Amino acid sequence: MVPVVGWSHETVLACEPMSAALARDFVCLHLVAHHLSHLVEDVRLVASELATNAVTHAQTSFRVTLSSSNGSVLLAIQDASTAAPVMSAPSVMDMRGRGLMIVELLSQEWGTRTDGHGFKSVWASFPSGP
Repeated sequence: MVPVVGWSHETVLACEPMSAALARDFVCLHLVAHHLSHLVEDVRLVASELATNAVTHAQTSFRVTLSSSNGSVLLAIQDASTAAPVMSAPSVMDMRGRGLMIVELLSQEWGTRTDGHGFKSVWASFPSGP
């Protein structure tokens, strides 16, 4: 079956701490424009976590893609790193290390893929229905 793409938006953000906020704003803008306000909080938080990971670990600029296909909204963050993300098990007092746990809890499913150049994308999907 060939997926039907309803819409797709993308932006490229610099490797700067403020880029996580820009990724949140990007996601919010497009979800509201497509009448998917019920997804804003979850997708914004996942976008923030994945963007922060790109800035912190990949240390490269990154592409944020938000699209709709076959009843799902897909968020993908692609950076120029070849290293796959690793879910950690932080202790109660750790201030960091919960990002991928949050992604797993809020998304329908998530994963990684690598393009032909070896660059990775971390993606998360969300059902577009209420």
